[in-house]
This record gives sequence, structure tokens and C-alpha cells, in this order.
Amino acid sequence: MYKTILVPLDGSKRAEAILPHVEEVAHRYKAKVIFLHVMEPSFIMGTEGAQMALFQQELKDREKQIESYLQALKGEFREKGIETRTQIVYGPPVEAIISAADRENVDLIAIASHGRGGLSQVFYGSVAAGVLHRIDRPLLLIRSKLKK
Repeated sequence: MYKTILVPLDGSKRAEAILPHVEEVAHRYKAKVIFLHVMEPSFIMGTEGAQMALFQQELKDREKQIESYLQALKGEFREKGIETRTQIVYGPPVEAIISAADRENVDLIAIASHGRGGLSQVFYGSVAAGVLHRIDRPLLLIRSKLKK
């Protein structure tokens, strides 16, 4: 039923709450997993010379951190017998997730909602809600809650 599962992650423990569910589904259907991280574009107006070089170095450093994070997850899943790949893409998160789902022809998107509501959802939006309203394939959505 599910051959390829797309798992968007932002590096937070809340987002990782989806991982046990993904592991179970991947084992059940012998599906491969694609871990996706979306880097939102940053625009710096009036940046020149040394400032631009610093910004570009910070961006490269951030990419390396994300790649390390995704590779660690990939290793954990491979040890459990689950085929995995990783991707880092740029763009607005909802659009990037939907584009990746189309490009990779995934059968399922698995994502944890951070559970924001009220004003924070209005101001920050909700990636999970955006994907839910625009996607054309199954979506496994769980609400993530961290214990305090």
C-alpha cells in the first residue's frame, strides 16, 4: 500500500514525535523513507562584501548541521532495516513539501503538528495545516506534545 514515505523534519524533538509511527508503517509495508528538511530562504537587503561572505558561510555551516542530523536519523533507520534517503531543499515549507511529494511520487506524507493554536498559528502559520489543505495523497498527521 505505501512504498515511499516522505517525512518533513525541522530538527526539533516535537517534529521527531512522528518517527516511531513512520518506523512502524515502514516496517509493515516495507516502504522506503525520505527524510526532508526545508530551509526557508533568507533575504538580506543591502548586504555587501564581507557581510555577504559571512552570511554565505553561516548558511553553509547550517546546511552541514542539517545534513549531519539527517544522516544520523538515516543511520538509525537503516540499522532497523528501513531503506532511507535524505533531502535538503529551499523554499516556503508547505510548497517545498508538496513539491518533494510530487517529485518523489510518495504514497504517504508523515508529519507531526506542533500543536500551535490561536494567535501563534495566525502569526506563524501551520505547516501541517497547510500541507493538509493542499496535498492530494494520504497524510499521517500526529499532534506532538512534549512533556515539561
